[in-house]
Amino acid sequence: MSAYDNYPSPCYILSEEALEANLQLLDLVQKEAGVSIICALKGMSFWHSFPLIKSYLAGATASSLNEARLIAEEMCCDAHTYAPVYMEEEFGQLLIYSSHLTFNSLSQWDKYRDIALNSPKKVSFGLRVNPEYSEIETDLYNPALPGSRLGILAEDMPKDLPEGIEGLHFHVLCENDSYALEHCLEAFEKRFSHYIKQCKWVNFGGGHHITRSDYDVLHLIQLLKDFKARYPNLEEVILEPGEAVGWQTGVLTSTVEDIVVNKGIKIAMLNVSFACHMPDCLEMPYKPTVLDATEPDENSKFVYRLGGCSCLAGDFIGMGDFAFPEPLEIGDRIVFDDMIHYTMVKTTFFNGVRHPSIGMIHKDGEFELLSVPGTYESYKEKLG
Repeated sequence: MSAYDNYPSPCYILSEEALEANLQLLDLVQKEAGVSIICALKGMSFWHSFPLIKSYLAGATASSLNEARLIAEEMCCDAHTYAPVYMEEEFGQLLIYSSHLTFNSLSQWDKYRDIALNSPKKVSFGLRVNPEYSEIETDLYNPALPGSRLGILAEDMPKDLPEGIEGLHFHVLCENDSYALEHCLEAFEKRFSHYIKQCKWVNFGGGHHITRSDYDVLHLIQLLKDFKARYPNLEEVILEPGEAVGWQTGVLTSTVEDIVVNKGIKIAMLNVSFACHMPDCLEMPYKPTVLDATEPDENSKFVYRLGGCSCLAGDFIGMGDFAFPEPLEIGDRIVFDDMIHYTMVKTTFFNGVRHPSIGMIHKDGEFELLSVPGTYESYKEKLG
């Protein structure tokens, strides 16, 4: 019997205790290094936990009007906003919800400069730059590849920061450690040191895997202190991880609905979809951890492939099968670990597949069911 048998299926379940442990570590970095760490909603948008997140972190970052509004309403603070392009009909509202707003190009700054600088709301504006260095191995997530549409190259920058620009932002990490950040900072300073000296703030973006067990937190703290010492003009250094906030804080429960066999391969058909509910498993790709399952070997007796419930032929984990201690049966619970970050935010209604419910296990051990997505109305609404 699984420890999750008494919880709904399918359901994203957040552990409040695990989340707070991550936040305490991130807050330690903030205090020791004298920086601001904010939560990137693109990676962690479990908004029911925003009051807890805000009690530790300095705020949140948005990449759209919807995210900025969610930050304002549920975290009760202004957003650090960045988007590759801004829409004219939304820009005025973004100013209302933002404390910082970063432009992806000089042409976007030129387009909105007068509106931005004449806004009655005080907002600090910045530019995203491209250091042309990254250690991200998956091209899909690498914004520093040649021909990238994200950020301004040093060779395209004016002699000095444009009037009205107070900060620089870069984002070239993805699940990276502090040593990758160190190398990125070397490239950033080599190309942009002249501009950093003119800034009030810099934003090192996301991808900092700070809460991973093997992350060298002390090295990060010293790295940040040394950077600040080199640029005493800076009023604020900002990091905006999403995954590090939600890392290892919850699961996605599922149920075996059928078992089919093809050429000797046993496939457990689940009531969840990798394409619809765990798309990073296919996009990254990566093999998730399944509770109570192991990697198969020559001694494994009960080996299964896990299949999703959509009609996409590739809606299964192609990185390998799973070994279980006992034969799987219809009705068994399959629990995917670490499914709170970059999962809920990327769900789709492909095939009209129902979304999982959302719940939270509070620190006292009590489970709270927060939402049960509509099986029809929300799907229809999405389609207009």
